[in-house]
Amino acid sequence: MSSQDLRAVTWTAAAEDGTPPSLSLIDQTVLPHALERLEVTTVDGLIDAIVRLVVRGAPAIGAAGAYGVALAMAQAEREGWGRARLDAEVARVREARPTAVNLMVCVDRVKPLIGEGAAAVLAEAHAIVEEDLAANHAMGAYGADWLLKRVAAGSDRPLRILTHCNTGALATAGWGTALGVIRELHARGGLETVYADETRPLLQGARLTAWELAQEGIPHYVQADGAAAGTILRGEVDAAIVGADRIAANGDTANKVGTVGVALACAYAGIPFMVAAPTTTVDLGTASGDGIHIELRGEEEVLEWSGVRTAPPESRGHNPAFDVTPGSLVTALVTERGVLEVSAGELPGAELG
Repeated sequence: MSSQDLRAVTWTAAAEDGTPPSLSLIDQTVLPHALERLEVTTVDGLIDAIVRLVVRGAPAIGAAGAYGVALAMAQAEREGWGRARLDAEVARVREARPTAVNLMVCVDRVKPLIGEGAAAVLAEAHAIVEEDLAANHAMGAYGADWLLKRVAAGSDRPLRILTHCNTGALATAGWGTALGVIRELHARGGLETVYADETRPLLQGARLTAWELAQEGIPHYVQADGAAAGTILRGEVDAAIVGADRIAANGDTANKVGTVGVALACAYAGIPFMVAAPTTTVDLGTASGDGIHIELRGEEEVLEWSGVRTAPPESRGHNPAFDVTPGSLVTALVTERGVLEVSAGELPGAELG
């Protein structure tokens, strides 16, 4: 099975023997060494999986949140919760990772259907997954079209692309956002190689993106995050493509920490910096990046390595999970609707509102 055929989030119905329904998640904490699934049957289990990054990536978290409402309903029936308790548990799922707007959007989309029963909630959750998969393929085509027209036109050499974090099938309903554009370029013969930033502190680029690229036979290098700017400024990259966890109305983009450095290097080098994300990631209710809550994760992620302390005992850890790239640095925002040239004034608030 190629990585693009993987489904990071799937629903398993209750069995006749009384086994409760479950949310089946690819455990991304053990990749690339093992491909395992975690079966989640409770709200606590789902929140733990989201926080520990068993499931990660804004679209995948959104899908997990939608199914999480059905999971909460099944647990409520087993344990005799009232509606107030059910609503409180759904709210806990919604707030499990505050930066990724897809989680809130997808929970809010299915929650009004609770009164219609689990079948209605599940039908809407399934629809969210199918829509995300279709959106990924659409943005892959739009993004590849734009890059081949604007960057590769007049050149016989395929493109060299840099990406940060993981934006593939593992982070979505399938195929991928930024990695979906890369897959499309590869399928068209328009890709020479990929530079995958390792993405400290949890190495989503080295562990997950490189694994997906290897599964597809796509040539790539894994590089330290600190090497990205130099690679760009030496002329070894034609464009950078990243995903997003939240995009404000003015085009400011929250993504995995380290992204803004890539954008600054691209601006200095005069090469495109592309953001690929579905419209569910665009938060028109947030005017600018100043209004995006940046999640601070546990300091042990930067003070330890595999459970071994690497910093002095007196050191404290600063561990923002995301940073915000100003819209003025975003050359192109590709969604399932097409491409906006944000730095040229085509803002999400005006074009997608």
